[in-house]
Amino acid sequence: MSDEAPEPVLFELLTPHIALVTLNRPEKRNAISPEVAAAMDAIVNKIEFDPEIRVVLLNSSEPRVFCAGADLGAVAAGRGRELDTTTGGFGGFVYIARMKPWIAVVEGMALAGGAEMCLACDMIVASETAQFGLPETKRGLMAGAGGVHRLVNALPRNLAYEMLVTGNNFDAAFAYRVGLVNRLVPAGQAMAAALELAETIAANAPLAVQYTLAAARECWNQPDGAGRAFVSARMIALRKTEDFKEGPRAFVEKRDPVWTGR
Repeated sequence: MSDEAPEPVLFELLTPHIALVTLNRPEKRNAISPEVAAAMDAIVNKIEFDPEIRVVLLNSSEPRVFCAGADLGAVAAGRGRELDTTTGGFGGFVYIARMKPWIAVVEGMALAGGAEMCLACDMIVASETAQFGLPETKRGLMAGAGGVHRLVNALPRNLAYEMLVTGNNFDAAFAYRVGLVNRLVPAGQAMAAALELAETIAANAPLAVQYTLAAARECWNQPDGAGRAFVSARMIALRKTEDFKEGPRAFVEKRDPVWTGR
C-alpha cells in the first residue's frame, strides 16, 4: 500500500481534443492549497502548449463541493502567499494567460475562491444542486481574486452589488436566469452536458475559436471603437492561418473541413 498523497489536481484526455482537469482534495472540500496552485499553473501551461487540446473542462472529484476557496490551514501556517502563483494568481488559475476555452463543471458548492475559479472560466455548466457564493464580507475580507470585478461585469449591477455585500449564496437556477451559468441540468448530469458543449466547440477550427475568444475577452465591457480595434487585430492574425483557407475551401468542395490548428 502506497503512503504517497494523491495528486491534488488530476489531468486526463477525454478525447484527443478535450481535456479534463479535476480538483482532487475531497477531504479538504477541494480548498486551494499551495500544491493545488502550483499544479494548476503547470497544467494550464501544458495545455496551452499542446496543439491537440482545444477545450478544457474544470471539474471536482467531490460532487458535493466544487471548491470551498482558500485552504485556511495553509493560510494559518503562514503559506497564504503560496496560494497564488506569479503568472496565474490565486489557485494558479484566475489570472493566467490562456487562449483555449475552459468550462467549469459544477455539481455542488463553489464558494469564495471556488466561485472565483468558476468566474475565471469562460463558461459554466451547473446542475440544479450547485450553489455559488462570495462570502468574504461575512469574514471581514474581500473577494479580491476576480470575484468583485468579474461578478459586477457578469451580472446586472444591482444584483452583483447585493451578492457581494451580503455575502449570501445563490443557487444555480438564479445563476442561470441572470446569465452566469450557460447550461442548467438535473443533478448528476453536469459533466455530460459540459462534454456535449465541449464537443461542439472542439469541432470548430481551433485557431478561429481561440482568436474569437481572445477578441471577445478584450472587448468585454469596452466601447464600440475599442472593440472594433481588438477584433481587427485578431482577424489580421487569423487570416494568416491555414485553417482560414480550409474552411471556405471545404464548404465549396462540399466536405467536412480538416482543421490543422495552423
